[in-house]
Amino acid sequence: MDGGYHNEHVMNLPKKIVVGINVRKNIGKYIKELIPEKNITVFIVTGPHVVNIVGKEVSSILIDEGFDTHIFIAKRADQDNVERALSEAREVKSRVVIGLGGGKCIDVAKVVASRTSQFFISMPTAASHDGIASPFASIKGLAHPISVKAIEPSIIVADIEIISKAPKRLIAAGAGDIIAKFTAVRDWQLAHKLRNEYYGAYAASLALLSAKHVVSYAGEIGRCSQEGVRVLVEALISSGVAICIAGSTRPASGSEHLFSHALDLIAPNPALHGEQVGVGTIMMAYLHGINWRKIKKVLKRIGAPTTAKELGIDDEYIIKALTIAHKIRPERYTILGEKGLTWEAAERLARITGVID
Repeated sequence: MDGGYHNEHVMNLPKKIVVGINVRKNIGKYIKELIPEKNITVFIVTGPHVVNIVGKEVSSILIDEGFDTHIFIAKRADQDNVERALSEAREVKSRVVIGLGGGKCIDVAKVVASRTSQFFISMPTAASHDGIASPFASIKGLAHPISVKAIEPSIIVADIEIISKAPKRLIAAGAGDIIAKFTAVRDWQLAHKLRNEYYGAYAASLALLSAKHVVSYAGEIGRCSQEGVRVLVEALISSGVAICIAGSTRPASGSEHLFSHALDLIAPNPALHGEQVGVGTIMMAYLHGINWRKIKKVLKRIGAPTTAKELGIDDEYIIKALTIAHKIRPERYTILGEKGLTWEAAERLARITGVID
């Protein structure tokens, strides 16, 4: 029996997940299967670079299929971009919102779709994080700057041809975000034992399976081969589905994510989310008493950072982030506890694991 029994536990899952080569070219067909109406406007949220790489192509494919399209360029995933996108989506009376790009575009798109009660389609162009399939978005400029509940994608279209051409750094960051599930699930189990928090064994198992799969294919992912990228994309989607099943980000986000969010707040030039989370996982694995050396070895094989120097972040910010991470989401109990780490304990942790010299 899963812990924290609830009378009702609702799971909203994607209706269709398509992973493969050139699958973007079938986007019109997938939308017609979803909404068999005519004269539909599709609102495409994309980025300033992605619009030229694939955004205009997707728009042309949809126009050829009889859809109207409206392209919105999201430079950041912040409240300002969300409000402007919302205004334009309402103005053109769109029925479908596509998030086409990296995490920022997908996050803005899912919030717009959620607030306007439209269908959301996730079309990632990089395998940098597990927001591809999750119903949560990270939007800056809010009182609570971590995750906001939005909407799960009705359809996910992951074109491996496009994703495998993304910078290697983004692929390594995505792997770092998946490796984090080893400590995130441990934190969830801890919160269940000490706080009687709801724990879903199936969602936790699915998240861990994603992480184990990435470990098995670390070499291929490190080479950015199409096979390795496909495994990573499917792991990211599975992690997002685990979040949908759990109804929270618990199976995918724990103390290692709190560390990364803390770095975002204090470091002058934070690294990529998945890179910071990977380094956080090394340290949190040590606290949990699990094999942090193996996690570090896998991250190195993938080509992800394992030290403060490789993140491009000074040691003092690593230590400070460790001391304030527990305050980021005080309602989320993790191995960091309620009081967090002292400066001395944080410095020792970072040195023992080799994150700082």
